Amino acid sequence: MHPLATTLGKAERDLLREVEDKRLAKLDEDGLVELHGRIRRARNKYVGQYRRQGSAKVAAKGGRGLAKERNTRNAGRAEVFEDALARVSAALADAAAAQAEELKAARLAAANAPGTWPGSDQATAAEDIDATAQVHDRTPTGPGREKRNASSQAKGARRQAKRDSKGR
Repeated sequence: MHPLATTLGKAERDLLREVEDKRLAKLDEDGLVELHGRIRRARNKYVGQYRRQGSAKVAAKGGRGLAKERNTRNAGRAEVFEDALARVSAALADAAAAQAEELKAARLAAANAPGTWPGSDQATAAEDIDATAQVHDRTPTGPGREKRNASSQAKGARRQAKRDSKGR
């Protein structure tokens, strides 16, 4: 664990322990997403403290360089959580890639199942059912839609009548 981790509270130290390789390996994709969020919130907390306290000390110390010397603990804490966030992000990316490969293999297996090629008897029967189910009107219906259609037609008729009256 990082030397500055000893300056953290118990909850933050426990959070950093969850980033150890053994514990990360046990988490699934959803668990990694949840851990990623908690680590990101902790990192943002210490980055915010570092920035706020640093900016408050600039006027008193007379410059950013002098103010930074007194604010190294918060910078270190933010960096500890930044490293932890990078580790969790890498584990999450690996888990997402593995999940994508599993889904791809399942889709390919389903596509290569017998009777799914176009022209086969089973595929033709399935296509007939799917074709009848897919033919439907997707136009929204209802009284509001009817009113808009009628309004649009009336507007067009008024425009045309106006054009017709100018020609005479």
